[in-house]
Amino acid sequence: MNRTKGDEEEYWNSSKFKAFTFDDEDDELSQLKESKRAVNSLRDIVDDDDDDDLERVSWTGEPVGSISWSIKETAGSSGSTPEGREQLKGRNSFYTQLPKPPSTYSLSSFFRGRTRPGSFQSLSDALSDTPAKSYAPELGRPKGEYRVCSLERFRSLQDKLQLLEEAVSMHDGNVITAVLIFLKRTLSKEILFRELEVRQVALRHLIHFLKEIGDQKLLLDLFRFLDRAEELALSHYREHLNIQDPEKRKEFLKTCIGLPFSAEDAAHVQDHYTLLERQIIIEANDRHLESSGQTDIFRKHPRKASILNMPLVTTLFYACFYHYTESEGTFSSPINLKKTFKIPDKQYVLTALAARAKLRAWNDVDALFTTKNWLGYTKKRAPIGFHRVVEILHKNSAPVQILQEYVNLVEDVDTKLNLATKFKCHDVVIDTCRDLKDRQQLLAYRSKVDKGSAEEEKIDAILSSSQIRWKN
Repeated sequence: MNRTKGDEEEYWNSSKFKAFTFDDEDDELSQLKESKRAVNSLRDIVDDDDDDDLERVSWTGEPVGSISWSIKETAGSSGSTPEGREQLKGRNSFYTQLPKPPSTYSLSSFFRGRTRPGSFQSLSDALSDTPAKSYAPELGRPKGEYRVCSLERFRSLQDKLQLLEEAVSMHDGNVITAVLIFLKRTLSKEILFRELEVRQVALRHLIHFLKEIGDQKLLLDLFRFLDRAEELALSHYREHLNIQDPEKRKEFLKTCIGLPFSAEDAAHVQDHYTLLERQIIIEANDRHLESSGQTDIFRKHPRKASILNMPLVTTLFYACFYHYTESEGTFSSPINLKKTFKIPDKQYVLTALAARAKLRAWNDVDALFTTKNWLGYTKKRAPIGFHRVVEILHKNSAPVQILQEYVNLVEDVDTKLNLATKFKCHDVVIDTCRDLKDRQQLLAYRSKVDKGSAEEEKIDAILSSSQIRWKN
């Protein structure tokens, strides 16, 4: 969209806009990409002993639903690489001799940086004969420290470019953008683009500024001039954020398929379209089922929010909560989602466990970990580790009998004892101490059970047994 001088100054003095951090945390494709990346990189989920995030998969209607899938938790790793920044810094000023720069853009990696506080006064000193005017938003410093004079005295192209060079040398993003606003207003876009092509710092500031003020037309023109296909594709893709109607948004996303993204990003665009397509079908069906009042699960657990535009992991949790027993042939089937989006077993089991435990569906939990070998024998297997299973079951108030069964399946003895003691699985502690022939630990635990209880009697019987050769 085109902005007038008044609009730009209103933007620049408005407190609702942030200073320059080059963060695009609200980009939905970035969220989808990080979600898919998290699905396929489960080390932190599976190996980390901190289970505080496990219950975030619950269906609360929040826009990001679970298990370390928040974009804010993953965005810190999605900045541009130091090598890429050095490559940009190394460009010289002879634009006629330079080829078009290769795109350093990625759908979840945006320019990120921290502007160093420079002295606005140094620029003002050079122009001290003109009245002062504030352009920059506050960055934690007193408002009086920011003084930028009118730039109208800079008339020739050479003077304007020298002004821009000085602003860049100050390493202050506010000053750079104030000058860019002036250049954008007083130069033709062809000249502006040509000069910024060889001034990468200023170019990045302009790109960020155009995104924030929503000048999509000028941004597209800039990307076409720079011959940056991926940025152009992303800029087109971002327009879906302004489309509220789910069907229209889906159709728009379909037009994004085939745009010149990288191979990885193109797959994420396809997944985004497919996910929204599924969500629209699921939402329409479930809204009908809920309004009819004939389905137990919706009567007992009314939906708190629409499934539309939710992340992949939240959609999987929703399917495991409301549609767990459906056949693979339905779009709302958890197994269908697992196969369509290639969700690994570990993530699927973790999400399904959280959903079924929330419903206290203990038979489903049992079936989730029961496997049968080719001889027909069954055994329990947990790709996420039984210690994680125990933690999730306890958080969902599983009966002690169920907890004890899964605590017993923990292979590491010390971990088993710690969990059994923590969750008062008395039989597990007693039996483990007996198997370890650890008389002292058994005596110590005797003081923790109730007087006259069955557990105390069991401990006394074991301690008085002459068939156990105690180690201590």
